[in-house]
Amino acid sequence: MGFTKKPIFLPFFLILFTHHLNPPNLTESASDFTTLVYKGCSKQTFTDPNGQYSQALSSLFGSLVEQSTKTKFYKVTTGTGQNSITGLFQCREDLTNSDCYTCISMLPVLSDKLCGKTISARIQLLGCYLLYEVAGFSQTSGMQFLYKTCGASNSAGKGFEERRDTALSVVGNGVVSGHGFYTSSYQNVYVMGQCEGDVGDSDCGECVKIAVQRAQVECGSSISGQVFLQKCFISYNYYPNGVPSRSSSSAASSSSSYSSFSSGQNKGKTIAIIVGGVAGVALLVIFLLFFRSLKKKHDDY
Repeated sequence: MGFTKKPIFLPFFLILFTHHLNPPNLTESASDFTTLVYKGCSKQTFTDPNGQYSQALSSLFGSLVEQSTKTKFYKVTTGTGQNSITGLFQCREDLTNSDCYTCISMLPVLSDKLCGKTISARIQLLGCYLLYEVAGFSQTSGMQFLYKTCGASNSAGKGFEERRDTALSVVGNGVVSGHGFYTSSYQNVYVMGQCEGDVGDSDCGECVKIAVQRAQVECGSSISGQVFLQKCFISYNYYPNGVPSRSSSSAASSSSSYSSFSSGQNKGKTIAIIVGGVAGVALLVIFLLFFRSLKKKHDDY
């Protein structure tokens, strides 16, 4: 299996998911991409008498936040030797760079607040996640299950699970052809799959197929769900009124474009009114001058 040959982050057998979160409403718009989904914190904190770990961690966070303005995935190691810390972030591919930065910039503070100075941590928001670990840990499988959320029970009518399963059935191959990211919809069910940025296409497809199977079994007839494995995640949402044509980020972009377009139209109308007004005044002046010349000729006679 390809995953066993690659370094995989975070020994999650050491991590205790002690923070029970209320599952987010997965049918909300993507504008809620900063909603906290879960935290994973090591039980062990690092001993740091000289502040070397703290300095390395601070430097790591700074690098990750800085790079989030430029890319959706970034991995870096800071510090040296046994004091080194490796970390990465990933944003959902459908977010803009600006939204990615907004999402990632929240994570260092959340990590410190929710996990403290632990030797490894992972903080997952709806739109992005950040993880790190100090040097010296054994690796774990990229297929390892991390977390799931399932929405309300089926209110979508008879045959919903079949429709959902049909929608989900194409995600595994979709992330392969999409090189790590894929979205699709089928009969009002919207599906998404994404793998960590350093995962190969074949391993990505395999990871996503496992996540899909877990969603089908563990979310049952729920109208929305997300499943997170170590190296990939999938989600599905049922929209009774039809899948929105754009994500909120795209919608915001479209809204901005529409505003610019509308503004341009209004400017054009204003210019046309001004030009029309000037032309009207000019015609009036010409008419008055013509009338005055006629009157002058009449007076001369």
